[in-house]
Amino acid sequence: MEEKQNKIIPIPTHTYRLIFAALLAIFTFYNYWIYTSSSQNTTPAMSNQAIDGEVLWQKSNCTSCHQIYGLGGYMGPDLTNIISKPNKGPNYVKAFLNSGVKAMPKFNFSEKEKDNIVAFLSHIDRTGYFPNKHSQLQNTGWVNLKYKTSKGKNDE
Repeated sequence: MEEKQNKIIPIPTHTYRLIFAALLAIFTFYNYWIYTSSSQNTTPAMSNQAIDGEVLWQKSNCTSCHQIYGLGGYMGPDLTNIISKPNKGPNYVKAFLNSGVKAMPKFNFSEKEKDNIVAFLSHIDRTGYFPNKHSQLQNTGWVNLKYKTSKGKNDE
């Protein structure tokens, strides 16, 4: 009996080059289309004041000590929901910004700059909860999260 041998037929180099060229053309076209098409929503999600607060947050390197949604440093507290916490709020945040207590540096922010940071933290506060202790795991693996409505109230 003759044994059948599986012979590997080599693919010519020009075929590989054609496949590569086709994939490169598709990739180039797709990226051109994605990055040059107009967006449906051109309105920024944050107010100008909140954007200014975010810029100040970044320039002051607040993330090196504080967290937003658990991301950032561990020296200071997570500030995701500091605005809506009982016994906290905008005035509490403003008092800490220029006080320099414990490891918190003493900043010399103007009232406008403090208002901008509070606007930024207020925007973040309206986006959700952290940690989200009211989440429920379904049998399918999906997680139902508790969200906040656009007015900042609980969404059941």
